[in-house]
Amino acid sequence: MLSDLYIPGASALHRMRPAWKLALLFLYCTALFVVSHSLMLGLGLLLIALGYGIAGLRPRHAFDAVRPALYVLVIIFAAQLWLEDLAMAAFVTLRLIALLMAAALVTYTTKASEFTDGILALLSRAPKWLPKDKIALAISLVWRFIPMIRDQFEEVREAQRARGIERSLLALVAPLVVRVLKSADEIAEAIEARSLD
Repeated sequence: MLSDLYIPGASALHRMRPAWKLALLFLYCTALFVVSHSLMLGLGLLLIALGYGIAGLRPRHAFDAVRPALYVLVIIFAAQLWLEDLAMAAFVTLRLIALLMAAALVTYTTKASEFTDGILALLSRAPKWLPKDKIALAISLVWRFIPMIRDQFEEVREAQRARGIERSLLALVAPLVVRVLKSADEIAEAIEARSLD
């Protein structure tokens, strides 16, 4: 079953239109990449902390947003430390953390159905030949598929740990790929059953 990362609430961010949240997320991410300055990064992190506070979210939710990418962040930090210096490594890593937390903030405060409506609203001025409904459906499926894969990864890892083979990459990846493909087939069948092309 598809999982949803939405956290119920009545904050201003929860009530904001999804299209506005997506637009603000796009502007936020663009600004962090275009303006490569520590002051901009500090302001970005402050805005994210303020957003989590307004939404009534806890520090644990912010950590949950970053936790799946911890290994990647460590590798990026080490690579930047080797290629550049400590300041650059910290800057690049913190910028990626800010982006992950910003995307998670939108996810935490937006239902999957609202997210699809938001995408359709953003595509309302797109050319008529563009399959807006299919694009919105595809993006919303990806939106909800990512946490599902994460949950399945945790389940497989726990099962392999119980068998004492947690260090085997093949024993971890193979069943995960099989489960993900099976879930994809089930979702495709459900879409076809609803007469969606």
